[in-house]
Amino acid sequence: MIPLKLIVGLGNPGPQYEATRHNVGAVWVRSLARRFGISLAADTKFKGELGRGDLLGVDLRLLVPSTYMNLSGESVGAVCRFYKITVEEMLIVYDEMAFDPGVVRLKAGGGDNGHNGIKSVRSGCGNNGGFYRMRIGVGHPNDRGRVTAFLTQHTMPADERIEVERATDFPEAVLADVVHGRWQAAMNAIHAGGT
Repeated sequence: MIPLKLIVGLGNPGPQYEATRHNVGAVWVRSLARRFGISLAADTKFKGELGRGDLLGVDLRLLVPSTYMNLSGESVGAVCRFYKITVEEMLIVYDEMAFDPGVVRLKAGGGDNGHNGIKSVRSGCGNNGGFYRMRIGVGHPNDRGRVTAFLTQHTMPADERIEVERATDFPEAVLADVVHGRWQAAMNAIHAGGT
């Protein structure tokens, strides 16, 4: 049971991407920062917005890379190297097209499954994909040719955004399991929809 030292929310920078499906990870980390009073400040050295604080008894950092999604590993790798954070002490939060809006899954390790942000994070961490992932469902356009526009060019509809917010508004007990590294308990609660 290893407590987290870093939670990263993936997305694209700039107001035009803020409410898109590709940015649900960044949106979630920002909401977590607000909830626990952790200030995120732009840090050019780490190519991201970085904050540190106490989250339910765990001293950790929150990071939203300011790079584009497919370069997220530049930011994540820099933070991990500087603060000596191992992949096992990190949670990456990102969009998942394989799940409908309102479905959230935790996972330990694995490949990138075609997700350019995860591919970049793996690369930034020395090709080690052993980090934890929180995959937030955003649905699929059912047409491979429309995937990029679906993720990055269209504002997420209000009903889908509400589903995502409801599914990721975890009670403190579940968040405590996540940040303290009690992964089985956290997965049981989240995967059962018991939040």
